[in-house]
Amino acid sequence: MRSDLMKKGLERAPHRSLFKAMGYTDEEIARPLIGVVNSANEIIPGHIHLDLITQDVKAGIRMAGGTPVEFPVIGVCDGIAMNHAGMKYSLASRELIADSIEIMAMAHPFDALVFIPNCDKIVPGMLMAALRLNIPSIFISGGPMLAGKIQGKSVDLISVFEGVGAVKAKKMNSSQLQQLEDCACPGCGSCSGMYTANSMNCVTEALGLGLPGHGTIPAVLSARHRLAKYAGMKIMDLLKKNVKPRDIATPAAFKNAIAVDMALGCSTNTVLHIPAVAHEAGITLDLNLFNKISAKTANICKLSPAGPHHIEDLDAAGGIQAVMKTIAGLGVIDEKCLTVSGKKVGANLKTARVLNEAVIRPLNNPYSPQGGIAILRGNLAPDGAVVKQSAVAPAMQVNEGRARVFDSEDRAIAAIMDRKIKPGDIVVIRYEGPKGGPGMREMLSPTSAIVGMGLDKSVALLTDGRFSGGTQGAAIGHISPEAAEGGPIALVKEGDIIAIDIPAKTLTLKVDEAELDKRRRTLKPWTPAITTGYLARYAKMVTSASTGAVFKD
Repeated sequence: MRSDLMKKGLERAPHRSLFKAMGYTDEEIARPLIGVVNSANEIIPGHIHLDLITQDVKAGIRMAGGTPVEFPVIGVCDGIAMNHAGMKYSLASRELIADSIEIMAMAHPFDALVFIPNCDKIVPGMLMAALRLNIPSIFISGGPMLAGKIQGKSVDLISVFEGVGAVKAKKMNSSQLQQLEDCACPGCGSCSGMYTANSMNCVTEALGLGLPGHGTIPAVLSARHRLAKYAGMKIMDLLKKNVKPRDIATPAAFKNAIAVDMALGCSTNTVLHIPAVAHEAGITLDLNLFNKISAKTANICKLSPAGPHHIEDLDAAGGIQAVMKTIAGLGVIDEKCLTVSGKKVGANLKTARVLNEAVIRPLNNPYSPQGGIAILRGNLAPDGAVVKQSAVAPAMQVNEGRARVFDSEDRAIAAIMDRKIKPGDIVVIRYEGPKGGPGMREMLSPTSAIVGMGLDKSVALLTDGRFSGGTQGAAIGHISPEAAEGGPIALVKEGDIIAIDIPAKTLTLKVDEAELDKRRRTLKPWTPAITTGYLARYAKMVTSASTGAVFKD
C-alpha cells in the first residue's frame, strides 16, 4: 500500500506514534488510509453542510474496511465575491486548491482519495489534483440547492442579481427586491440553476469520476447522504482494483463530458475548466473540439438562466444518466468508457430513463440541433471567444452595434447603472483577462443589470474576462488574446462597429487592417494593477483563457 511509506516497519515507529497521538488504533493504522478532501466552510452556501457529507463518506469507508483521514481545502463563494476586488481571487484559487491537495497527498501518501467539493472553482481545482496525482479517487459533491419560491414562481440567486437592475429601471421596488432576497436561496447547496458549480458537478458525473446522481441529487435529500456513503464504500473497491483517475478520464471520456455540457447548456466557464483538467492528464483539448461536438449534440435542456427549470427538476426527470442515454442516440457518447461505479457507461445507462420530457426533451423535439455553447473567432478574437448560445435571444444571434469601451468591469457597471447604455450598444470590457485582471473576474453584475433593465435583447457585452454560469443574453467572454497581452480587444475604440454572428461562429471588429496596425503601434504597454502578493505571481504565471488559464509549464 502507498501509505506503507509512512506507517510500516521498524523505522516508522515514530510515525505511528504521531498517529496514535490523534487517537488512531493499531487496527486503524494497519488498514488502507483514505484521504478525505473536505472543502467545508462557513462562507459558501454549497459548503456549509459538507461536514455532514464528510461524515457519511467516512462511514462508508469504515464499512468497507478503510480508515478515513480528513483534511481541508480553501474555497471562494463567487456570488459573495462578485463585483468587487474579491472576484479577482476566485479563478486564481483553482490553482491553489490543486496545489494544496497535491502537497497534502504527497507529504502524507494516502492510498486513495475521496474529494468532496461543491462550488465554482473548488470542483475543477479538485479534478485537476485528482488527474495530477493519479491515485484511486472518487468525487461526491454536496449537491444543488433547491430553487426558491415566491408567489408560486421558482426563483434563484440570478433573480436577485437581475432584480437590482429591475429596481434601477423602476420595474421593481425595493420592498419587492427585499422579498426576493429573502426567498431566492432557501438553504444549503450549490446555487440551483445550471451555473458553474452545478455545471462542473454534472460534467464530473459525465466524465465518470462521480457516481450516478452525483451532479443532480439535491443537497437536502437523504439520497445525497446515501450516495456519500456509497462513495465511501466504492473508493475501497477502486483501490482494490487499482483503478486510477486517468483510467477513467480518457480522451473519449472528456468527449462524453463535453457532449453532456452541450446537451445541458452548461456554464461558459466549463470551457476554461475542462481543458485545464484534461491538461493535468496530459490531454490537449483544442477549443475547436467544443464546436465540433456542439455541431453534433442537440441542446435538450434549458435550465436557469436559459429556461424555467432548475437542477432539482433535472434530477426528478432522470438526471445526467437520462441525458446521456438520450444523446447516445446521436452517436456522441462512448459507452465503453469506465466509471467509478465499476461499470462502463453503457452498463450505467441501461437503467436510465427520462421521466419528464418537458425537462429533458427527446431528440425529435430539441431546443436546438446544436449544443448550448459556441466558440467564436474572428479578427477580434483570433484565439477564440465563448458564448452560451442557448441563453441568447433569437434577435441577438446576429447583431451589429457601436462599441462602448471600458477598461474595467467597475467602469462598465457604473455606466450601466447610470443608464448610459442604450439599445444597439455593444459593451466592451477589457483588461479583465487572466493576466490583465488579474484573475479574470466573473461579470454577473453587469450582465444581470442589462437583463434587469430589459436590454438583453438589444445590448451585447464582450470581454476578455468571463461570466457567471448564471449569465444570459448576448454575453461573449474569454476573448483571446486578452488586452493585457496586446490582443485585438485592446485596439477597440469608442464607436467602432462590431459584428456578432453566433450561427456563423464569428466575431468581427469592422475596422480595416491598416488602421488596426496604426493603433497597435501606438498601444501603451499594459501595466499590472497589482504588483505584490499571490495575484502578482498569478499574473506572471497564468496562460490564456484559450488554453484553460492554466499555469505556464
